[in-house]
Amino acid sequence: MDAVEIRFCYHGAARAFLELVEHVPDSAWTRPALGQWDVRALTGHTSRALSTVETYLSTPASGDRLDGPMAYFLAIRGGVPPEAIAARGREAGEALGRDPAAAVRKLVDRVTELVGKTPDDAPVATAAGAMTLIDYLPTRSFELAVHGLDLARALGLPPPDTLSPAIAASLELAGAIGARLPSAPDLLLLLTGRSGLPGNLSVV
Repeated sequence: MDAVEIRFCYHGAARAFLELVEHVPDSAWTRPALGQWDVRALTGHTSRALSTVETYLSTPASGDRLDGPMAYFLAIRGGVPPEAIAARGREAGEALGRDPAAAVRKLVDRVTELVGKTPDDAPVATAAGAMTLIDYLPTRSFELAVHGLDLARALGLPPPDTLSPAIAASLELAGAIGARLPSAPDLLLLLTGRSGLPGNLSVV
């Protein structure tokens, strides 16, 4: 993907996330959503795909530079205990305050504007190492796509059309990551309907 497509995917995924959040009824924020997370915590965790862009752009980047989004995911894979991720999601959800939808709307508006005026090669100080903005954005689109789908399922809603480009890009990224793992053969069998997917789901 070129830089224009990467930015288009991120912007669309951010707007799709906001659209889903704006459809959460007041009574649904405590509804079970994903693992230990309720809808609020899932929303909080997903919002970090926006807030980290803002935070990492304002943090001096140092150390070795990661060579793209695949390197980022391989670097962080298994590095944070699931319990810590779950707790951080709950904390992010609580930080959205009394009106989570309004908080997400402000965050989406602010971060998409920031991304729009920031050069592709701007340094980003991620938890895994230094990256350029244009290399980091696909990792955030991935998070917005996957957790946008989680949120849509929790709410019983179809994924917004604006999420489709990020879903397609995330499938490509997931394949590239999976090909580098010891479990690559099992993942390929899973994707081709060989083991346990519902309704004979397969890419072929």
